[in-house]
Amino acid sequence: MSRYARQMVLPQIGAQGQQRLAQAHLLVVGAGGLGCPALHYLAAAGVGRITLVDPDCIEATNLHRQPLYRTDQIGQPKARAAAAALAALNPDVQVTPVTDWLTPANAPALVAGADLVLDCADSFAVSLTLSDACMAAGRPLITGSALALSGYAAGCCGGAPSLRAVFPDLPLQAASCASAGVLGPVVGMIGALQAQMALAVVLGLDPQPLGRLVSWDAGSWRMGGFRFDRAPEPDRPLPFIAFGQIRPDDLLIDLRTEADPVAGARHLPPDRIADLDPGPAPRVVLACRTGLRAQNAGQLLQSRWPGDIALLALTDDDLKGRP
Repeated sequence: MSRYARQMVLPQIGAQGQQRLAQAHLLVVGAGGLGCPALHYLAAAGVGRITLVDPDCIEATNLHRQPLYRTDQIGQPKARAAAAALAALNPDVQVTPVTDWLTPANAPALVAGADLVLDCADSFAVSLTLSDACMAAGRPLITGSALALSGYAAGCCGGAPSLRAVFPDLPLQAASCASAGVLGPVVGMIGALQAQMALAVVLGLDPQPLGRLVSWDAGSWRMGGFRFDRAPEPDRPLPFIAFGQIRPDDLLIDLRTEADPVAGARHLPPDRIADLDPGPAPRVVLACRTGLRAQNAGQLLQSRWPGDIALLALTDDDLKGRP
């Protein structure tokens, strides 16, 4: 056990804590800027099993902030490359790579099979999907986000309020790393913080990070945060569904203004959602690329129409017509 000697000497861990880590099974969604540092520290700490979900392949633009990967691995699936790197780092850890999208169709089973979930995808739809699945299964969720020079990590579900309770209203627009940029150490800080929160939950450290959000602003050199233990859950949360969960009698609305509507959908820009008349449709499904426009449009439609509403974040496979 010399590999873990420096952490086992901590009175909060010891041999018993190390055994808890070895028996833990974590689900990590996202092997990018947040996932790389989180995965590295979790594997190094001796977490027994990790299921890693990421559909993307390594690109040259990833390398400045995703240090698990090398230049000669460009084009390889991230989940498999990360699993190989972690196996070389610590052969005690079993990493199962899943090169697929995390969707509302596969999330419940993946979450139910894990003791704790880390949301490292930095996606509105994935974050809310994981939050919903973790609330239903009673699993703790460590979620995080980073952009430009700032970010946050938060411990949700598992007895604490959901991510929907922390952020009941989403912004009307949001930038991405591609448009707004990001520095590698910023996502490294947030990913490492997510790993620390996950280890604290598994080890049962006190105080627990569940019900707490911690923020980091590298531009002003400030850390902050707050507790949200009593944040109320939304009355009528709008669920995300997978493309394959669309029903024949659904009214599918494609909110994207920059592309032709997806097959079987009616095109309607978000600023015209108030004009929508669902007619006899038992459910309206609002689709967009990230889930952000769908969430905001769904809340507006929900205020004037009492019927069922579901949200759909379109993946590359959905747009290409692949199952």
